[in-house]
Amino acid sequence: MLIKYAILGLLHYRDMYGYEIKRLIENDFGMLRTINFGQIYTSLKTLVKEGCVVLTEMVASENGTPPKKLYSLTDKGREEFKKWLKSRPEKPVVLRDPFMMRFIFFGFAETEDVLKLVNEQIRLAEQSLARRRKEIANWTKRGFYSYMPRELRLRYNEVYLKWLYKVRDYAEAHRRKPPKVKPLPLRREARINLHE
Repeated sequence: MLIKYAILGLLHYRDMYGYEIKRLIENDFGMLRTINFGQIYTSLKTLVKEGCVVLTEMVASENGTPPKKLYSLTDKGREEFKKWLKSRPEKPVVLRDPFMMRFIFFGFAETEDVLKLVNEQIRLAEQSLARRRKEIANWTKRGFYSYMPRELRLRYNEVYLKWLYKVRDYAEAHRRKPPKVKPLPLRREARINLHE
């Protein structure tokens, strides 16, 4: 559902090709989601059927891939977007991070494997932070509401990196000692007396 409104919002800036929309959603809304071409083009087809977006131009490709399709926002699309902006937000976004799912169970892993995964996350987070710091100045020119989500992503990235360093320090300090994993408390099941 959010993809639809991300597309409508981006088309307020200018007409765009599907691959541009995908790139902007992943690069600029990266804290929100990653997205595949199938999701973009399915959403664009739906928006065209609804009359919110029109296909304005098709450019033939030179390498045999499908033609590039340029999409534009219609008045109906603008109205639909305005209604959405005024509406109450949906449930809060839950971060779905495959690394965090593994992290919860690191107590069962070998410390060397933990360090390998944590160091890889650190490398990725450092690259991401460097890129965001480089790009942030450009966003100040685009207005407060465009800038502030990027500021949040930058701050989130800084905090996440500090947290990863702390995790690495812990894992290195406990390299020789396997961590103690406390068993989960078991619920007492109701006992049925068959002799009653």
